[in-house]
Amino acid sequence: MLHLRLITPTDTTESAVRLIEKTVGTAHVVVLPGAARNPAGDVVLCDVAREAGDELLSGLQELGLDKSGSIAVENIDLSLSLRAEKAEKEAPGEGADAVLWEHMTDATHEESTLSVTYLMFITLATMIAACGVVLDNAVLIVGAMAVGPEFGPLAGISTSIVQRTPRLALRSLIALLTGFAAAMAVTVGFSLFMDAIDLFSRAQLEGDRPQTGFVYAPDPFSFIVALLAGVAGTLSLTSAKSGALVGVAISVTTVPAAANAAVALSYGDTRQTWGSTQQLLLNLLGIVLAGTLTLLAQKWLWSRRRPLTRAA
Repeated sequence: MLHLRLITPTDTTESAVRLIEKTVGTAHVVVLPGAARNPAGDVVLCDVAREAGDELLSGLQELGLDKSGSIAVENIDLSLSLRAEKAEKEAPGEGADAVLWEHMTDATHEESTLSVTYLMFITLATMIAACGVVLDNAVLIVGAMAVGPEFGPLAGISTSIVQRTPRLALRSLIALLTGFAAAMAVTVGFSLFMDAIDLFSRAQLEGDRPQTGFVYAPDPFSFIVALLAGVAGTLSLTSAKSGALVGVAISVTTVPAAANAAVALSYGDTRQTWGSTQQLLLNLLGIVLAGTLTLLAQKWLWSRRRPLTRAA
């Protein structure tokens, strides 16, 4: 269940309450006249089944509450109520399958913002991966994959394509490209420093690397795994199963490929630099393509459910 807290102008309160009451899957409606001070108006509280949440939110936005008042949404971890159980049974579909598009857009907007923290995470992940590829250490590679924050901008691009929001697409693309460019540039310097103090060597990079050689050798499986990871990652975001994102992060070769390209570039190894770049681009393309198709499929399937409006 979701909990909604609305601040509504007095002349809009009745319309908002009617919309809530006629939406299947709602319960526990509370109206507090004149309770709001900034902005001034009434406060309306209600609970709604997750699978009915997106349609209700869209209706409230059509009333202009996102501009003239406020719409706040919280997840309810525990609700002991027969009315809540009835509301969930009435709402078509399963809550885990429902997509809250506003939440998805807001979450990807935040995750795809180019910030100091984002740049630090992707740079540190790339430097960790650089140590992993030179030492041929799979543990370091997995750790770097888990630290990398690049799935946020990738999800943002997919969401922007489906929702047709060019500004989100541009923001995500800038974060993705700038992040990888900065991380690779710093990692080139890091590699040169490590070579200068005899901790990295060209022989290590170009030697036999059974654990990490795949990062500069793209093949059809690279794209297939990226597609599968893109589907899994998108489903984890839309269903609020964030734990699955860790598994997604350590299944795609983005950060390790960028790291290998940076280290190879520092030694002038064009073969590994180009191979790693191909691996990186192939994974990025696969994740975005899979994410977009997954969101389109979810949107189409959810649109075919039965109506969420109670008969008058």
